[in-house]
Amino acid sequence: MSSLPVAVRAGAVSGQPQPVIDAGGGLHLRPFVEADADVLVRAYADPAIERWHRRTLTGDEALEWVRGRAWHRWQAETGAEWAVVDGGVVVGRVGLPVLHLGEGVAEVGYWVLPEGRGRGVAGRALAALTDWLFVLGLHRIELMHSVLNQPSCRVAAKNGFGLEGTRRSALLHPDGWHDMHLHARLAPD
Repeated sequence: MSSLPVAVRAGAVSGQPQPVIDAGGGLHLRPFVEADADVLVRAYADPAIERWHRRTLTGDEALEWVRGRAWHRWQAETGAEWAVVDGGVVVGRVGLPVLHLGEGVAEVGYWVLPEGRGRGVAGRALAALTDWLFVLGLHRIELMHSVLNQPSCRVAAKNGFGLEGTRRSALLHPDGWHDMHLHARLAPD
């Protein structure tokens, strides 16, 4: 019996510290740290972010998320989270809610705090993470957002993520079920 090829071998990320990724112009992506817990609480209470997410976070939940979930997902090679930092200030988040190294596929997600909006932060963070993922050896990166979230659609398109279709009533948001646009970018793109 022959085995299927593996896009990226197991241990490719968990065997090293989560990297800090330069996004240009003083912007960089770094792993979240405990001191970021208050930023996470504030972010998920922001109406523009809360509209697209089903959760809110207390201070204790944010600490647990940083100490536990984010770190464990990196070690398990199932996902990752980065703070988007500009001049020492966290202005957003970019992450991998889904990571399948062997299949060469990941899903990306992001949000930007009010102090980072309108400055291309989401696009630069997405571009930097996408480049890093392709260098790592991934073949396909997916991005999903509510069809009502036009700013996210523009960020995806500007970064070469083609619209592949609409997943009907695919994700529950605070105001009900939303159709979701599915965008993707391939390494050869």
